[in-house]
Amino acid sequence: MRRTALLVSAALLTGLLPFAAAGPASGADEPAPVPVDNFEGEIPFANPPAEGIFTWGSDTDDPPTLELAARDDAPQGDKVLAGTYEISGYGGFTHDFAFAEPAHDWSASKGIRFWWDGRNNGKKVNFELKDGGANGEASELWTTSFTDDFTGWKHLEIPFTDFTYRTDYQPVGGIDQVLGLTEMWGYALTLPVGVQDRFAMDGVELYGRADQALRANVVTDAAVHPVKEGRSAAVKVTVATTGSAPIEEPVTVAYETAGGTGESGKDYTPVKGEVTFPAGTASGTSRTVTVATLRDRAGENAETVPLKLTVTGAKAPAENPQVVIDAHGLPYLDAKLPVQKRVADLLSRLSLAEKAGQMTQAERGALTAPGDIAAYDLGSLLSGGGSTPTPNTPEAWAKMIDGFQLRAQATRFQIPLIYGVDAVHGHNNLVGATILPHNIGIGATRDPQVAYDAGKVTAAEVRATGIPWDFAPCLCVARDERWGRTYEAFGEDPALVESMETVIQGLQGAASGKDLKRDDKVLATAKHFVGDGGTEFGSSTTGSYTIDQGVTKVTRQQLEAVHLAPYQDAVDRGVGTFMPSYSSLDILGDSEGPVKMHANAAMLNGVLKGRMGFDGFVISDWQAIDQIPGDYASDVRTSINAGLDMIMVPYAYKDFHATLLDEVRAGRVSEKRIDDAVSRILTQKFKLGLFEKPYADTSGASKIGSAEHRAVARKAAAESQVLLKNAGGVLPLKKSQKVYVAGSNADDIGNQSGGWTITWQGSSGDITDGTTILEGMKKAGSAVTYSKDASAPTGGHDVGVVVVGETPYAEGIGDVGNGHDLALSAADRAAVDTVCGAMKCAVLVVSGRPQLIGDQLGDIDALVASWLPGTEGDGVADVLYGKRAFTGQLPVTWPKSEAQLPINVGDASYDPQFPYGWGLTTLTKVPEGGKATLKGLAVAAALAERAGSEEAGRVIVGKARLLVQQKVGQDITAAVAKPFADADHLLLTGKYARAVEKLTAAYAAA
Repeated sequence: MRRTALLVSAALLTGLLPFAAAGPASGADEPAPVPVDNFEGEIPFANPPAEGIFTWGSDTDDPPTLELAARDDAPQGDKVLAGTYEISGYGGFTHDFAFAEPAHDWSASKGIRFWWDGRNNGKKVNFELKDGGANGEASELWTTSFTDDFTGWKHLEIPFTDFTYRTDYQPVGGIDQVLGLTEMWGYALTLPVGVQDRFAMDGVELYGRADQALRANVVTDAAVHPVKEGRSAAVKVTVATTGSAPIEEPVTVAYETAGGTGESGKDYTPVKGEVTFPAGTASGTSRTVTVATLRDRAGENAETVPLKLTVTGAKAPAENPQVVIDAHGLPYLDAKLPVQKRVADLLSRLSLAEKAGQMTQAERGALTAPGDIAAYDLGSLLSGGGSTPTPNTPEAWAKMIDGFQLRAQATRFQIPLIYGVDAVHGHNNLVGATILPHNIGIGATRDPQVAYDAGKVTAAEVRATGIPWDFAPCLCVARDERWGRTYEAFGEDPALVESMETVIQGLQGAASGKDLKRDDKVLATAKHFVGDGGTEFGSSTTGSYTIDQGVTKVTRQQLEAVHLAPYQDAVDRGVGTFMPSYSSLDILGDSEGPVKMHANAAMLNGVLKGRMGFDGFVISDWQAIDQIPGDYASDVRTSINAGLDMIMVPYAYKDFHATLLDEVRAGRVSEKRIDDAVSRILTQKFKLGLFEKPYADTSGASKIGSAEHRAVARKAAAESQVLLKNAGGVLPLKKSQKVYVAGSNADDIGNQSGGWTITWQGSSGDITDGTTILEGMKKAGSAVTYSKDASAPTGGHDVGVVVVGETPYAEGIGDVGNGHDLALSAADRAAVDTVCGAMKCAVLVVSGRPQLIGDQLGDIDALVASWLPGTEGDGVADVLYGKRAFTGQLPVTWPKSEAQLPINVGDASYDPQFPYGWGLTTLTKVPEGGKATLKGLAVAAALAERAGSEEAGRVIVGKARLLVQQKVGQDITAAVAKPFADADHLLLTGKYARAVEKLTAAYAAA
């Protein structure tokens, strides 16, 4: 899924106050201006926590370019801040002040001004201040805008009183909603969307003297106050000032209950009055307005009672608060009734617009106003990859989601939101969470219990932050290592993928769904249905992608055997949701050509919901319906009629809602189809217990990133390590050895965790809590020397360990041919040559897919496929030093060259570097006896197969595999590789006797 963080969005910030043009020069009584940025080089281009200017955007192409450009016409000094931009989503730049320094105090100034080089493009530019909080990324956001409708340099001024509190997005809902000005952390500009242009800016400074009369604000404690019928709601009204100074003039707040759906005198006792805050009142002083509701004993939907506030002497709140009398006495609210009856009752009460809302999912940062949750009856919100609250803590996640759920309480039937995230290897958006190996590493363990435990830890940490829904697991079958999502797959063999689907029970609990109400379980998502791992190289039409989101060309038999097989098991395991693939499916011989999966009614309605009997709901991928041929109305009706139940329209929720209503009213989408979709969605919400407990249950938050959970991740990382070569028994290392460690991935928590870690694409460096491989080795061994580039002297060491591989990427961004290949970097190759040329060496490849290493293989004594082990580098150290044995096996074929791709188990022509299933062990001595032993194992395998004993079958085939690997050594020919790989597939399908037969053939060929 394509996921991006939302910092600010130009398209969302409308109706804001314009800048005033500069007035005359400051008078003699005006204080001197205070420089903020002169752009002469005093402020570097650097990310926080260092002070600096940095860019951001919704995609890799959206951040603008920046430079300090020398210009003869610079209004101040010799240089200006200049750049170019062409933004499709959102983008801009920020100047954050250093976190290590005290915040700036701007409270003595009237406002901020700067020079802008107008382009007269008629576009709006948004200007934002960062106020209060711990730092620039954990502060309140206050915004205004100006229109670039002039040419050449213009001095623009804005008084601080023109800034408005951002209601569309705040870090954790804001701090106090008061522009304090005493703790300022910087500013940001959001540049226009949909135009290719350049900009220039100069001389940012504070000007004037603060106007005390305009610095008071009135705020309320919440916008929505739910209350049970017959009880009273207390609305807290607070006066506050910028700079936190006492108010200089009286502030009055007149209030009265007016409008809404509640009936005065029947549902509530009307109130009307006034509160006064006298001059000298301290900032932060509050008064309470009480609204009493009345009982009438009749079952009713929720009713709203707006409290109109009229403020004199200060700014009024951004919106009037409303009391909501909870829905009560209706059958769907009765938790004792069967879910099916509750769904039927609620569905019968909903309007078409409310049903359409339930089918709509928006990105949380794209809400133009929090009230849109109720206004559009939204059924779901999500956080895309990196779309996090600030600060990115468990408490902040829970608070943010509770704030969204509170808004849903202002709807007629108070249907809770279902909030979703991509937690694909732990709660990977959350700093400090337990990050497990990516799926390809889990597949390498060949251990269904590891997959189950990974799901269990993920679910517990996700639910403890208030999130009930996980867009995982990916059940793709990766057939081409050039795919940027290879690491999201458990492997290339559908039988291996099926064996790892225990992860679904780890996430959800029992197949019946009875455990979903627990505080440590989440709704799972089987994705991406179907064939995303089989797309043809060069078939993608998405941007610069080469294979992701392309076309899967298969016969019907291949489709059933390879790509569809894992999904029936997911249905049988009770998975709650399915997500279609971006890719297209071209079934050879049916004459239909490629069909986008989001439009494929035959597969979604016919196969998934029909033949397979899936009774959960289908959620689209990120903006995926936009890829369906045709206009937007066609995209909407085609996807819904094809079987999609909820549409992920991160930015277009208003358009989608309106369009779906139009399509139903025009008869192009039936109400029966709508009712089916909404019934499926409501069923899962009831199963999750959201109607009874919509808010976060944080009782399990103490386990997030706990030693207990990290131990699970550590074990998974250890079992995922695949020992491909071990000449001379270099591994395991001995604690007494002096070890020389080098390579780009030895000491990098970001690289070893990969994509989908904290942000969508992931990033290198110290991005979250955990232990790097180097740190794990230092704890496990007594003498470790580290030199990243192997430039330190190599003499005096017993053995070298070089940790190389990839840097993070996600989805098509990581496709080979899209700025990536399967070769090691020049720096990594040099480190391998240096270390392995000086001593015995082990090379660890930290990557999301095999790397081409054949030309250096002869110089390498031991080779380990480490995959992407996550945050627990101790697990890698455990096998390096023999605390745990190497037991992992290749989940995908390791090719000799890119020309061989795609190459997979079962191919007629099969001559890889290492075959599927290969993996040496340090666990046990290899059985002796050669052919005679294999013959005995064949008899035992046949008995285990007849008895249906999976455990015995695995042990028997495992012994035969070790015997073959010992004889083969590194002389892996095609005659050996093909039956060896086939044997591992047969083992996973329960055909133990045939597996030993294949291994016997490999032995004979060695």
